[in-house]
Formats: sequence, structure tokens, C-alpha cells
Amino acid sequence: MSNLYKYTMPSIVGDIVLLTSEKGLCFVGLPNIEQAIVDRFVKRNYPEATVMDDLQKNKRAFTQIKSYLDGKLTRFELDLDLCVDGFTREVLDVVARIPYGELRTYKEIAKAIGQPGAAQAVGNANGANPIPIIIPCHRVVASNGLGGYGGGLALKKKLLAIEQKDTLF
Repeated sequence: MSNLYKYTMPSIVGDIVLLTSEKGLCFVGLPNIEQAIVDRFVKRNYPEATVMDDLQKNKRAFTQIKSYLDGKLTRFELDLDLCVDGFTREVLDVVARIPYGELRTYKEIAKAIGQPGAAQAVGNANGANPIPIIIPCHRVVASNGLGGYGGGLALKKKLLAIEQKDTLF
């Protein structure tokens, strides 16, 4: 039996749900996330876990995300517990290395993992990122424009604006 620690943090972009396991941050729910999505994540990845509200267990993530959103943090230093399959992990490992303030296309990520024809699959894997903001999937764009974002395009634009990329769109 394991525990998951939950905290809903207020932020300048809306309430963000944080879940931390004993290993590290495992889930970031962007503003307006439905509770059913959080529940499905827990049931699929931590079926035996007890979920408890706990700011202390999420304090580091809360502090760093707040600093990022305030434009004061450019690199996260958090323990992560990434619950994804092999292909998605491969994609997110590349996405995690995109430097602050830079963008990559789905096609560039596909080439980086040695599968140049897999841009759409990269988009799907990027959309399955359980730790957005920390693993900066908002920095991945379509070759012909902004592309999608699980938290909505308005939020993607806000995050890019924080990183000085708002002039691109």
C-alpha cells in the first residue's frame, strides 16, 4: 500500500493539482482539469494508493512552479515519478531537455528519437504527459503553428509568454 499526496495550488493561471508519490512528483493537473481525469490517473498508476491532501509533500513542486510562473525560475529540480510507457517516455525525455525559452516541432522530436515519420505519434505522446510545465510540452509546436495543448491554447500561449515566446504567435 502506498500513499499519494495531493495539493491544489492557486496560481496566476488558475488552480493546479499536484500529486506526489513516495518517489516524486507524478502528476500536474492544469487549470480546469476534471476530477475524473485525476481519478483515472490514480486508478491506472497507483491502484492501491491512498490519496491524502498534503501541502508539505508538494511544497518543493509548489514553490518551483510558482517561481516559474512568476518568471523567476528557468529550470526545475524535482524528483519525478514518471508513469508512462516506453515510447512516451522516450518522447518526454527529449521534451524535458528543451531549454527554457526555446521551441521544437513535433517533427524535430520525431527525428531526435530516430523515428522521423512519427510526428503525429510524438504529438500523442506529448499530449499524454502527466507532468506538464515541469516536462515542458508547451515548448513543442506544430511545423505550421502553435499546435495543441492539454490545458488549452490560451494557457500554452501564457506559458510561452512567460518564456518570452509570445511574439511568435
